[in-house]
Amino acid sequence: MSKVKPIGPIPNGYASADGELVIGGAKVSALVAEYGSPLFVYSKQLLTNRIKALRAAMPDELHIHYAMKANPFAPLLSHMADLTDGIDIASGGELTMALQAGAKASNISFAGPGKRDAELLAAIKAGVTINIESPSECARALDIAAREELQPRLAVRVNPNFDLKGSGMKMGGGAKPFGMDIALVVPTVQSILAANAHWRGFHIFAGSQALKAEALIETQAQTMALAARLAEEIGQQPEHINLGGGFGIPYFPGDQSVDIESIGAALAQKLKERPAILQNSQFALELGRYLVGEAGVYLSQIVDRKQSEGHIFLVTDGGLHHQLAASGNFGTVIRRNYPAAIATRYEAPTEEIVSIVGCLCTPLDILSDRVEMPSAQVGDIVAIFCAGAYGASASPANFLGQGAAQEIMVD
Repeated sequence: MSKVKPIGPIPNGYASADGELVIGGAKVSALVAEYGSPLFVYSKQLLTNRIKALRAAMPDELHIHYAMKANPFAPLLSHMADLTDGIDIASGGELTMALQAGAKASNISFAGPGKRDAELLAAIKAGVTINIESPSECARALDIAAREELQPRLAVRVNPNFDLKGSGMKMGGGAKPFGMDIALVVPTVQSILAANAHWRGFHIFAGSQALKAEALIETQAQTMALAARLAEEIGQQPEHINLGGGFGIPYFPGDQSVDIESIGAALAQKLKERPAILQNSQFALELGRYLVGEAGVYLSQIVDRKQSEGHIFLVTDGGLHHQLAASGNFGTVIRRNYPAAIATRYEAPTEEIVSIVGCLCTPLDILSDRVEMPSAQVGDIVAIFCAGAYGASASPANFLGQGAAQEIMVD
């Protein structure tokens, strides 16, 4: 018998009717019948609920920004622009999408190494905040602004001398392509001020996909202390401080949701005790997957059921070309199973051990490996949860000529 491998926890907020998974009041079979398969489905209500819960847990003065790299689907992005206080972008293409989604330019910040001159020009003309990643990028931005006779809005992204413990991706601590080393920050800000540009403040991002509240609390405290020290050396209060994000979501067996109440209480206390140099600074959290990840489901239909050496494979019309992360090929060292279900047999008991695979001609195309599932047949629909972040836009849709999946947002 095949050895069973566990799956991650299915997020809260999903219901069923007549034995089927329901998303936004619609059965998955009805959604696939109308829109086709494979299909990404995003729940507007779950997005709204997540923001509401986060705001209730965090200090009232804290701003919430959406890092749109997590999911730039236009209807979702427009909804997030309405729900949040800012949109964080990482390219000129994302700038265009954010503006088209209705985000105000003054609420957009642009981070990421390797900004092209054309992207800097577009950002300066639009009036967004550019998070400067190096002294040379700063010089290019100032030169472009001078030629255009515009005052750029510039913040400095700092490469902190600490990282976010337990984070899935470390963005700070040691040599990094992101931001500039602490020793370079003060002279760079001084050059911004000398050029009569609008210095917005700091962007300090230490890591992402952390689930431990203690680690996030510690990192936020270190971030505030670093911002205060740099501001004192500069001799001017920063207008805005982006504390980064790092809040993770449970993907794998044993993962637990982040304790946002503890984080919010600790952050409220730190803000209350902050030094005078930061007294009137505006603080923000930049979150992506935490806001949207659990609100999305990837649906694909079983097109073949086959056995090999006694093991059952459920072959779907989807795969890693849409859900690269779920296949284990997006930064994970050891492949583990995302939350998954036979959506059309959502309430049925498990009966067999199967592997759910995609339609690609590669052994990497595994959506769920050796998991216990109800007995499923051709035509049944598979659901992969936690598909609202780093799914469609972070996967090689055109691999083997397959093409993109349809995306929809439901109430």
